Amino acid sequence: MIIVDSQVHIWGANTPERPWPKNRTVKAQREVPLEKVELLREMDGAGVSRVVIVPPSWEGDRNDLALAAAQAHPDRFAVMGRIDPAVPESRRKIASWKQQPGMLGLRFVFHRSPLKELLTEGHTDWLWAEAEKHGVPVYVLVSHSMVHLIDRVAERYPRLKLVMDHSGLVDGKDEVAFKEFDKLLAIAKRPNVATKVSCFPFFTVDKYPFRKLHPYIRQAFDAFGPKRTFWGTDLSRLPCTYKEGVTLFTEELPWLKGQDLEWVMGRGVCEWLGWKIQG
Repeated sequence: MIIVDSQVHIWGANTPERPWPKNRTVKAQREVPLEKVELLREMDGAGVSRVVIVPPSWEGDRNDLALAAAQAHPDRFAVMGRIDPAVPESRRKIASWKQQPGMLGLRFVFHRSPLKELLTEGHTDWLWAEAEKHGVPVYVLVSHSMVHLIDRVAERYPRLKLVMDHSGLVDGKDEVAFKEFDKLLAIAKRPNVATKVSCFPFFTVDKYPFRKLHPYIRQAFDAFGPKRTFWGTDLSRLPCTYKEGVTLFTEELPWLKGQDLEWVMGRGVCEWLGWKIQG
């Protein structure tokens, strides 16, 4: 079984040679950057075959380290990259976006200001049609209260493949984090929308094997099905070992097995994003 993590950030230090944006509003998930060498070591130790790298917002709209990793290790890494949708020149990039070696699609974060306004004030209206036209899948992070905005996009652009990052989890723990989970489940009616059951352990005070999370994982699976439910960790803020992030799904959910497990653990995200599996 191929195991593919649908989201991990890698980044570099904030240095004069490669500075982060001065006006950034998001802090890095840890003090020491998670870089390619460490990630490969973690993957090998946990039995993870591939990772979809998502460049983090605290570095700004840059994809250089992620693309370099994917081009150096095309069998291990691919990228869902960043652009600023409010910048006019971004519009010219979509047609050739996937021609960049290692690039699979786009990722946007809309759950907090000032990024939220990119979605709510219409700065991304042009994007959806362009992404649909050129076959560019999109990861989106929105809160549960904003899922209806993505639902409208999915309805208007039915050939656009959308993925709900972290199943819409953005704040809180346990009942607080999942209090509006039904809004995420409702968008499963759109066949062009998938969800990432990624980073779930971050949203509970429970310890491994995170039994409080099991009902929510099952709800997502039942709503979206095995081919549209993608395992992932967001490793740099995972409150357990990488191996436990894997075995939470492969060993602790007795109802998830066989082909369904294969789809959730990697086959699904690879097919959705067009990352070919050899053999």
